Amino acid sequence: MQNRKLRVGIAGYGTVGKIRHRFAKEHPQLNVVAVCDQTFPEFHECHQEVQCFSSYRQLLEVPLDILFVCLPNYLSPEVTIAGLEKGSHVFCEKPPGRDLKDIVNVMVCEKRYPKQKLMFGFNHRYHHSIQDALRIIKSGSLGKVMNMRGIYGKSKIIRFDSDWRTKRHLAGGGILLDQGIHLVDMMRLFAGEFSEISSFISNDFWKHDVEDDAYALMRTPTGVVAMLHSSATQWRHRFQLDITLTKGAIILSGILSSTKSYGAETMTVVYAEENDEGDPREHMTRYNKDHSWKREIFDFAELVLNDKPVTYGSSGEAFKTMELVYRIYCADSTWKKKYNLTSQISKTMLEEIL
Repeated sequence: MQNRKLRVGIAGYGTVGKIRHRFAKEHPQLNVVAVCDQTFPEFHECHQEVQCFSSYRQLLEVPLDILFVCLPNYLSPEVTIAGLEKGSHVFCEKPPGRDLKDIVNVMVCEKRYPKQKLMFGFNHRYHHSIQDALRIIKSGSLGKVMNMRGIYGKSKIIRFDSDWRTKRHLAGGGILLDQGIHLVDMMRLFAGEFSEISSFISNDFWKHDVEDDAYALMRTPTGVVAMLHSSATQWRHRFQLDITLTKGAIILSGILSSTKSYGAETMTVVYAEENDEGDPREHMTRYNKDHSWKREIFDFAELVLNDKPVTYGSSGEAFKTMELVYRIYCADSTWKKKYNLTSQISKTMLEEIL
């Protein structure tokens, strides 16, 4: 496989699909040969040497080594499974579906095709600021993590001229599942698994049947406490994650994105010292370019080309992050009852994926 180009297809050719195409073209051994989007007419010309289709079923009739799934939540599991069954390695954007049942169905299929790679796109893990923060935490130079406070918010749920995100039967959830899942994933990355959760979930402002705001207070078995606010009523778009350690702190602020609306991406390292009187020495790093999309795609290509196991974005990691999202939903008993939610999977389903 090292000596030939891999044939790549992209299911879903909106904003994210086009970004994936752009960076796949930069890899010397990836060749995007076909794309599909339901907005395409039956005969649609994208550009030279790329076949275009209006349905994923037509796309999967083309022999593909790799399939990128950049589709709405209600379609992602179905198309991921179809891609695996057609013999492709599959990269699927987050979230892996609408609920835990969706991701379990994908994992059951994945188990039948152990030679194929399946990776989910938790893109924020590939940002330089997140990678640098993780290196500092793992080094132990600032001691152990004690607590975290995070907010990730934007001004509304609807974006990209599409309202499927406001419909529970299509999206599965609102701002927490759509955007806040990145913050949930990063908190797991930095602190490990959470055993205790309290939450308040609200859709009081936008009045959709998915949440506008999710507030959570969580604790790990080792005592790390995390506070989270995922918001679609944050009128000025904002990302910030404060990580307090025993010998200092890390402040992650801003995130480079396609909209450029979250401000500069920075990491401030705080060094707690004796007699600093609450005004410790700090060092700020500013990140001016977003290489996360390219690094993520190149990483996936490396896994396929060299038959390496998936680490970041594995189905197991995706399941744990989705499970935590749903545990946050269900920790609010009123919200859980209102939408008949569950954070549990049946014993039969669990046996199928083990």
